[in-house]
Amino acid sequence: MPVATYEQYCKMLETAYRNKYAYPAINVTSIETANAALTGFAQAKSDGIIQISVGGGEHVSGQMIKDSVLGAISLANHIHLLAERYDVFIALHTDHCRPEKLESFLYPLVKETEKRRSEGKANLFQSHMFDGSSLPLEDNMRISKELLKLCAKNQIILEVEIGVVGGEEDGYRTDGVTSSRLYTTPQEMLKVYESLKEVPGAKYMVAATFGNVHGVYKPGSVKLKPEILKQGQDAIKMKHGEDAGLYLVFHGGSGSTQEEIWETLEYGVVKMNIDTDTQYAFTRPIVDHILKNYDGVLKIENEVGNKKLYDPRSYLKLAEKNMSRRVIEVCEVLRSAGRTLCSGETGYIT
Repeated sequence: MPVATYEQYCKMLETAYRNKYAYPAINVTSIETANAALTGFAQAKSDGIIQISVGGGEHVSGQMIKDSVLGAISLANHIHLLAERYDVFIALHTDHCRPEKLESFLYPLVKETEKRRSEGKANLFQSHMFDGSSLPLEDNMRISKELLKLCAKNQIILEVEIGVVGGEEDGYRTDGVTSSRLYTTPQEMLKVYESLKEVPGAKYMVAATFGNVHGVYKPGSVKLKPEILKQGQDAIKMKHGEDAGLYLVFHGGSGSTQEEIWETLEYGVVKMNIDTDTQYAFTRPIVDHILKNYDGVLKIENEVGNKKLYDPRSYLKLAEKNMSRRVIEVCEVLRSAGRTLCSGETGYIT
């Protein structure tokens, strides 16, 4: 099926929210990693989200051009073409656009979608993330509301972040952040709900923090408090009714226990970002290939090596397959495996 429409994406999120499962959101930086994500979702029979960061887009455009927007457009178009061959729904998303990158990354991509829509084409990206977590909450929500209006106009879902996810993501570190900012308060989650619900017809997701950290760490190093998410949702429901609530996003999930992940699903997490784990899954087979075939991949002491072994396709295929396996595992943990809403004939399973 083609990349999910706005209506299909909205149904994906609502179905996950009501049935307490979440979609893996896989960061990709190349054709191989994009293909690995697509294959993993298809083999798991899971709908899913594929996302491109500012740095990822820059990488795709090549070391000479280094244009994050051009790279993101290029890779998104590749995914649009390939997604038609798979019987699962795929949504395209951009990850962690900070305030200083809005003019150079997010706004140009929304403009590209506006151009496509004027030509009767599908949206390039189905959702974008604005990471205003470095700003005071009032400023974060002021910018988020303006972005949400623009997104709603173009049938784009917006993801916003409150609190600060620790560690490093896409070359950006959050060292020196006070520990209290790693844990979102119920009042902050209520403030986000009340601010963004003022935009009519808009759909959005919220990355609230509960001690989560980008990267992967030894067991016990990260102190997660998933109950924070429940407290925030409860505060919203208490004031605005049982039908109120937020679609939540889990950032920095690599290395979390299955039990911690499952607990967040109970509290409204519908999207979990996956990057560190799939990076390692992609790289590990390449290292194995090089170490096991050292004499073949290198021309040592005037020898000719072995073309079949240093042909990049020989090890990139291995990397792609192993990353696909990791995507399948994540779908199973997040309970999205086997639950695609897509059928080849009708678009939805009835």
